[in-house]
Amino acid sequence: MAGRALSFGAVAEAYERFRPGYLVELFDMVMAYAGRAVRTALEIGAGTGKATRLFAGRGVTVTATEPDGAMLAELRRHLPAGVRTVQAAFEDLPPGESYGLVYAAAALHWTNPQDRWSRMAALVEPGGVFASFGGPFQLADPAVEEAVRAARAPFLASDEVPSPDGTPPGDAMQWPGTELQRSEWFTDVRQSVVERRLTMTARDYVGHLSTVSAYLLLPVPEQEEVYRRILRVLPETVEIGADITVHLARRVTVRRPRPSPGR
Repeated sequence: MAGRALSFGAVAEAYERFRPGYLVELFDMVMAYAGRAVRTALEIGAGTGKATRLFAGRGVTVTATEPDGAMLAELRRHLPAGVRTVQAAFEDLPPGESYGLVYAAAALHWTNPQDRWSRMAALVEPGGVFASFGGPFQLADPAVEEAVRAARAPFLASDEVPSPDGTPPGDAMQWPGTELQRSEWFTDVRQSVVERRLTMTARDYVGHLSTVSAYLLLPVPEQEEVYRRILRVLPETVEIGADITVHLARRVTVRRPRPSPGR
C-alpha cells in the first residue's frame, strides 16, 4: 500500500486532467452535518487539489497536506487564494494545531491504520467534523465493463483498492465508517451518497486509468499494452458511474472509555 500511495507523482498532470472534481452538493452535505460555520479545515492527501478548490472556493481556510512533491507542485499551479500547503504525510503532521474540519478525498486508505483515529482526533477540534469521501469509478454498461475486465486480465485481476478493514462490499456500513463506529474518539457516524454520472471519450477514460495506482505499479511496457488493449474494446464514448460515498463523524468533546473485555 505504501508503494501505491506514492505512485501518483509521475502522472500528476494527468491526474489533474483526467480525475473529476467534486460537486457542490458534497460541500453542502458536510456543512449541513457540521451544523455551524466551519472556518478552518485540514486536508489529508490533497493530491492536485480537486477537493481543495471545492472547500477553499466557498470561504473555508484550508491547509492542504500532500506527501508527494510532484502532486503538491501541480496543486500549487491551481492554488486558490488563502490556501496553505504542507508537504507531509498524515503520520508526520505535528500535533498542536486543530481545525473545525479535517477531511480526506479519496486518500484516507493510504494512511497507516496504527493510531489512525487518535492521530485524527488530535487534529479535529472537540465538536468538530471529520469527513472522508470517494468511491469507485465504474463503467455503467455491464458489457463494456466485462470487455475491459477481460482486456485487463492478463495484467491485473483487479484495479480496485480493497477495503482496508476487509468490510464486504455489500455491507450497509462501509469503511471507514466501520472503523469510526469502533473509535472512542468519534461519534454520530453517518454514511451518505452523492450521485454522480459522467460521460467521457474512450481516450479520456484510458487517461483516467493511467492515474490509477494498480496500473502505475506495472512495468511501463505492460502499462502501455494494457491501455492499448482496453482502448480497442471501448466504444467512442463511455458512461461512468462515479457516485461519491461520504462518511462523516463528530469529534467527541470527552473521550469515551473503551468497552471492558467480554462486554
